[in-house]
Amino acid sequence: MSRTPFDILAEYERRSLAHAVALPAREAVAEQWRGVGYRVGQRRLVSGFEDVVEIVPIPPTTPVPGAQPWLLGIGNLRGNLFPVIDLKHFLEGERTVLHEGQRVLVVRQAGGDVALTIDELYGQRSFTEDQSVEPGALAEGRYGHFVERAFHGDEHDWGVFALSLLARTPEFRQASL
Repeated sequence: MSRTPFDILAEYERRSLAHAVALPAREAVAEQWRGVGYRVGQRRLVSGFEDVVEIVPIPPTTPVPGAQPWLLGIGNLRGNLFPVIDLKHFLEGERTVLHEGQRVLVVRQAGGDVALTIDELYGQRSFTEDQSVEPGALAEGRYGHFVERAFHGDEHDWGVFALSLLARTPEFRQASL
């Protein structure tokens, strides 16, 4: 009896599977929440990567007459104009001390990007659900509108700051006096 090409291939498969090494058992990997870590005032905050377009040095700004004091001015990044906001001043009423090497978070919002000053940049942070804690003091005052959850890691509590909520806040969107 002659063997068909299909029979020959099926025999090859059977012999190769007999010598195959089994894959290791797949272990359950804990879901991780990832974001950008930074400090505003005394609070360590994180925001999701989906909210932060980029992190850049603070651009030179042109003041805007008749604007809220937390609007530092209009900045230009690669030909794109956007407002530069002192986030600490907006949230706490206290100015950020600007310094050489100052960074801003560029955030996408309806109508264009906006840059937010931060006091210190910590870079990428990752947390698992078992690191979840109550926001407590991280959500006090005006922060309570934007911090609904928190994580504990690196010996600190980190408030998850919802930049998308900030961009939709009427007071934030109305920068004129």
